[in-house]
Amino acid sequence: MKNIGKMGIHYLQRLKAANVPNDLIEKGQNRVIEASLTLIRERAKLKGELLRALGGVVASSSLLGVPIGHNSSFLQGPAFAPPRIREAIWCGSTNPSTEEGKEVDDPRVLTDAGDLPVQELRDCGVDDDRLMSIISESVKLVMEQEPLRPLVLGGDHSISFPVVRAVSEKLGGPVDILHLDAHPDIYHAFEGNKYSHASSFARIMEGGYARRLLQVGIRSINPEGREQGKRFGVEQYEMRTFSRDRQLLENLKLGEGVKGVYISVDVDCLDPAFAPGVSHIEPGGLSFRDVLNILHNLKGDVVAADVVEFNPQRDTVDGMTAMVAAKLVRELTAKISK
Repeated sequence: MKNIGKMGIHYLQRLKAANVPNDLIEKGQNRVIEASLTLIRERAKLKGELLRALGGVVASSSLLGVPIGHNSSFLQGPAFAPPRIREAIWCGSTNPSTEEGKEVDDPRVLTDAGDLPVQELRDCGVDDDRLMSIISESVKLVMEQEPLRPLVLGGDHSISFPVVRAVSEKLGGPVDILHLDAHPDIYHAFEGNKYSHASSFARIMEGGYARRLLQVGIRSINPEGREQGKRFGVEQYEMRTFSRDRQLLENLKLGEGVKGVYISVDVDCLDPAFAPGVSHIEPGGLSFRDVLNILHNLKGDVVAADVVEFNPQRDTVDGMTAMVAAKLVRELTAKISK
């Protein structure tokens, strides 16, 4: 997968070496970018028009897949996650009701804007600077269609930076972020990559897109992670003190005085007993009920969310982690929609 992810960049380099004019390459890239965004735009527009016609909807979750894997420092399997999560949502093994009583088969609760074709864009030589801007633009296209709110399916955790940036820019100010993860993902530039999945929250905090960042489930953190946390004023809750912090974390109130709450769930926040299909297996994590208690009891206006780092290539044969990711999406859908 890693070599496949680099094929587009290598192809572009060969074209440049063959003296193909840069303006020809750029015009071709622009056409592919526009076609990619047009599909997202038109799907979101259709779903928004439908919901406005139905009426009575204040906010509705809209899935947006961003199948990116090349910014992972270990395995790139999360690029294959969005279709597996959708398949698990609609597989028929459970009813469409969430635990809070919302019905995900009701279009007023959940719609789908499709996937951004990340690999096709990279195959055309689109670099990460442009790709991050394209991801941000796709999120804004969904948000333009009221009452849609983006629920983004990763993909590796590098997507959180362009998604949060888009949400903050579109709403006109910072948000509060609840980040559930085994890792703080706040390296300045992990392995020299400023867009690494291990650096996404450094970019978010540098950009001023979040007022508060609460990181929950942390159990793999080094001195740089702690130093960066202090630098940005991050509230880091490690698993070694979870029993002490539980009451606080299960009664959070966020978003007052800012533009709302953003929730980012890395599937590896869970103990691998509950979710083995992740790239970075880190024992000693949250139970699934711990996560649901935190999400269900959270008070605040959730304006967007993401579920990231599910790796289908490491899942069990029966798709256990896919079902876990799907339930996370369903419960986040209920939290967003109203």
